[in-house]
Order: sequence, then C-alpha cells, then structure tokens
Amino acid sequence: MKTALVYTSTTPELIELVEREVRANLGDGVEIISLQDPSILAEVRQAGYVTPTAAARLMGMYTAAVAQGADAIMNICSSVGEVADAFQSAAAYIGVPVVRVDEDMCREAVRTGLRIGVLATLPTTLEPTKGTIRRVARAMGKHVELVDGLIDAFGLDQAQFRQLLIGAAKKICDQVDVIVLAQGSMAYVEKDIQAACGTPTLSSPRFGAIALKNALQEKGCLA
Repeated sequence: MKTALVYTSTTPELIELVEREVRANLGDGVEIISLQDPSILAEVRQAGYVTPTAAARLMGMYTAAVAQGADAIMNICSSVGEVADAFQSAAAYIGVPVVRVDEDMCREAVRTGLRIGVLATLPTTLEPTKGTIRRVARAMGKHVELVDGLIDAFGLDQAQFRQLLIGAAKKICDQVDVIVLAQGSMAYVEKDIQAACGTPTLSSPRFGAIALKNALQEKGCLA
C-alpha cells in the first residue's frame, strides 16, 4: 500500500509530525511517497491568492503521485486546500482519493463550539482555513463566529515560536470555545496551548492521518 503526502512547505518539523501521525494510523508497512514543491507556497504568499500556475503545479503533483502508484493522497498545505477540493472529480475518476489535512480538524472545531479562534502566521493560510470552517459549519447547519489570531513569526526559532503561539492564544482564549492551529507545523504546541489556556485546541496532522486511513479503508486497501 502506498500513500502520497504532498507538501508546499518543507520544514523538517512539519514532515516529521505528518509522517509520524500517518505511520501511527496506517502502520509501519505503508510506503510513503513524499512530494514537495515549496515554490507553490512562495508564489501564493507573494500573490496573496492561489494563482493559476501554482494550482496547476499542485495538480501536477497529484497526478505524479498517481503515476508513482499512490493508493491515496493527502494534501498538507491549508493555503492551497481549495485546489484539492477542485481536483475531487478527477480523483474520483481515477480512483485515488485526495484528502485534505485540515478539513476534519475544521469539522471537529465546529462540533466543539461556535466561537472559534484561528491562529496562523500568514493571511494566505488564515483566510482559507476560515473559509473551510464556514463551509463545514454550513453543511452542519451551524453558524460560527471566528476570531483571528494572525501572528508574525518571521525569523523565530522553534522555542521562540512556541512562546509566541502560546501568547497569541492567551489573547483570544476568553473569546472562543476552541482554538484551531491553521498550519500543521504548529501541532507541536497544541498541548502547551491547551494547558496554558484551558481551551480545547486542535491541530491538523492527526486529523489528516485519520482521514487518509478512512479513505484507504473505503477504497478497500486497508482493513
């Protein structure tokens, strides 16, 4: 069984987090195909939106994963999640599901509470995550209030980033029922934020790995 992980960010911490969750859910026997193109996120950040060329390169990575024999694909980057959504008809036709790392996290946030704080370091991640939360909330028949937690983390090391995230969470925790970490690379601070704020806090890698497992089970690749 092969699964493809498609990255537009190549930070070692993110890759380690995601692969650990995937192996925890799928077992050590799964073969992981790792496809990476950081130029996609760089282009999106510079333009402020998902450009046609960035979307085309990402879709090219999906088809490359299929050509390499992937049974399922997980899109890791929340900034380009809508590209994965747009690809779903093709995915259904070729029989290789494409799941988003963040969608089930957003769904769980709506189940947890209607006042949702969203922490992100980039507007190009913050806005798509908020859009996904609103979309799944509508599908669940709920209306949510979103509180932004946009922070500038440029140049910080991991320890400094941890403290910045905890501080940003403390600023909004009395306004929200649940906090969403919009970027998978934030997952290592999830428990620290929850301990510091006493507020349910969600990060995407574990939800994405479970969604990937469910997709493989539905396909019949996994018991």
